[in-house]
Amino acid sequence: MWTSRPDGGPERLVTLVDGVFAIAITLLVLDLSVPRELDPAAYRRALGELLPDLGAYALSVAVLGSFWRDHRRIFQDVRAIDGQVIGISMVGLGVAALVPFPTRLLAEYGAQPVSVAVYSGAVAALGACHLGVAAVLAKRPWLRHDTPSEAATRLYLLDGATSVVVFLASVPLALVAGPRIMWLWLVLVPVKVYLGRRRQSPGVSPAP
Repeated sequence: MWTSRPDGGPERLVTLVDGVFAIAITLLVLDLSVPRELDPAAYRRALGELLPDLGAYALSVAVLGSFWRDHRRIFQDVRAIDGQVIGISMVGLGVAALVPFPTRLLAEYGAQPVSVAVYSGAVAALGACHLGVAAVLAKRPWLRHDTPSEAATRLYLLDGATSVVVFLASVPLALVAGPRIMWLWLVLVPVKVYLGRRRQSPGVSPAP
């Protein structure tokens, strides 16, 4: 049976997370380029061919930025971490560092269902790691300060679970329905807006 033993404060872990997310976002930019010495027609054509890359870049920046913000929110009231929190966080960092690869697949082979499935799987795995960390910390009040935590509420955990479910469901659906399944991701916008407003309302109870 797992025993939770506090293993120092969260400062080093938070710093490591900041660095990994910054590097992952920076790596997304490296493939954005236009060849030199093009004539005007070829230059315009090259810019047009760059649009899928820019779209995939913007999507992954939004995804990574959202998870980085959520990670800061999860750890804002944490005073100590244990081995399980560290372990889950390290798996999540490994997935975050991998995101530039499925982003490249989405940019270059976005019409292939496998590319969408791989990208969906990566985002689902990253979301599952964040959800796992939040759930563990919600269950272990001795790792947190006594101040109320938004990240320890049922609605916050439901928000994270919704993202995981949508992207995980997109993996098999992409192989069946094709790349257009990416439109399913838009359902997260109204859901997150609704849950965000609910979290701001008074009387939100912490997770059991």
